[in-house]
Amino acid sequence: MKETVIYTPTLKSITDAASRIKAVVVKTPLMRSFTYSRKYEAEVFLKREDLQQVRSYKIRGAYNKMSSLSEAEKQNGIVCASAGNHAQGVALSCSRLHIHGTIYMPATTPKQKVEQVKMFGESWVTVVLEGDTFDDSYTKASEVCTLENKTFVHPFDDQKIIEGQATVGLEVVTQAEQPLDYVFVPVGGGGLIAGLSSVFKYLSPKTKIIGVEPEGASAMLYSLSRKQNTTLESIDKFVDGAAVQRVGDLNFAIAQQSVDHIATVPEGKICQTILELYNRDAIVVEPAGALTISVLDQFAEEIKGKKIACIVSGSNNDITRTPEIKERALLYQGLKHYFIIKFPQRAGALKEFVAEILGPTDDITYFEYSKKTNREQAPAIVGLEIKNPSDLEPLIERMKERKFFGEYLNDKPALFQLLV
Repeated sequence: MKETVIYTPTLKSITDAASRIKAVVVKTPLMRSFTYSRKYEAEVFLKREDLQQVRSYKIRGAYNKMSSLSEAEKQNGIVCASAGNHAQGVALSCSRLHIHGTIYMPATTPKQKVEQVKMFGESWVTVVLEGDTFDDSYTKASEVCTLENKTFVHPFDDQKIIEGQATVGLEVVTQAEQPLDYVFVPVGGGGLIAGLSSVFKYLSPKTKIIGVEPEGASAMLYSLSRKQNTTLESIDKFVDGAAVQRVGDLNFAIAQQSVDHIATVPEGKICQTILELYNRDAIVVEPAGALTISVLDQFAEEIKGKKIACIVSGSNNDITRTPEIKERALLYQGLKHYFIIKFPQRAGALKEFVAEILGPTDDITYFEYSKKTNREQAPAIVGLEIKNPSDLEPLIERMKERKFFGEYLNDKPALFQLLV
């Protein structure tokens, strides 16, 4: 029986990629983080891929793939499907290499992202909005590739893409003054961790490679636990740069051989980190870009006194998401709570609730109420922000004592998402 050959990028193929992409890719800094080094009593360095021209590492793989095409393939053009960073990397590559590209994006993609793709691609790119999801766009792009015999530039499951992303690891190894004990890598489709872990296997084999996925989209962890690449039935798409239902087959095979551990992080914790990075260090990151820093709490004892690097993968964060990011962060910290409150239909009921039930530091952030005819009580949906998680139980007790308490919504996801 013939054995399946597992593709592994060679050190030469990675160094060749580094030479190929140097005209368009910035050698991003490996910066020591004063904030996190002090917090974790470790030497914590941030690899700032958010400082690329397209604000993510995705330009590395896209440019390496497209610059490797034959002249005939370049003349025939390329197709890709993406709702985010990959599309921008492909668009800039099209412009620099003078390759005509068609980029399929879901119709639900925010206008800001579509405009960025058009800006980077200039006249070399055509953006087609197709379907409601990435899968819809991917299906259409694949059909066009087959019909028009164009080259498909996959976001992660491709040898040249992996070798391009591997150059992040090549830079980290050369920039670190001493060998690193740990490198934390965000995982979406797996192209980055497949490439980076291969570099470290060659050049720094004692360094532990830790992959980090969002809790609601842990396709790599699930697949590794089953020892076969598996498609998740559903995912939380909030961390859009790392939320995939199935990792790349090439990447999965490499991860089995060269990744030490996969950890997951709750989406709310990621939101908390995004706000921390902005408020403390004036660093703007997208949810996927905050993954590797968000997970450090889980390794606090293990990394104490060690030298570690966190890959900050990108900063394409839509400012309109800020309220949702803040909301998720507060919910995760136990500081934001939603209730159905039963208000007596009499004058002064709201005043009683504010003066006698709420604590001095409790704040009403959401209030929706409709008066009901011929009823003693009428429900209101109320959102409250508290200063300390320990304030919650006394608050609920006061509601119950005065017969205002109706329902606590945070632990009822279906009802919570419907009403709030």
